[in-house]
Amino acid sequence: RWLFNQAVCTLYAFCGVLFGLCSLSSLTVLSTVCCLKVCYPAYGKRWVCYLICAYTPLYPPLLGRLCPRAAYSHYGPEPYGTACCIVWNASSREATLYILALFIFCYLLPCLLILASYSLILWRVRVSRRAVRQH
Repeated sequence: RWLFNQAVCTLYAFCGVLFGLCSLSSLTVLSTVCCLKVCYPAYGKRWVCYLICAYTPLYPPLLGRLCPRAAYSHYGPEPYGTACCIVWNASSREATLYILALFIFCYLLPCLLILASYSLILWRVRVSRRAVRQH
């Protein structure tokens, strides 16, 4: 069971969500920068700074409210009760939309961007290898 009070649970869950989102966003920026450097070297230098600044989103609106009675999201014990996280089984419409937005914008889109970036890099390397063999 969770051994601490609700304030520590909220802080623990907030930090878990924040660091998870920051980690995935760092991987997304890294893959996109690599793609720009490999596939578009003429534009890579200028766009790297723009990309890092533009993709560093402001996560607090997506992190859930620190208030345990928030309408769209809050933090609480996990189903097993050993740790805390976002309350995923909230029944309100706002909570469902929040979880859906969190899934789409903070997980699905970054993963698709990472997949597209590395696929483009692999395609560019394959085309370059063929060009070198023919030359």
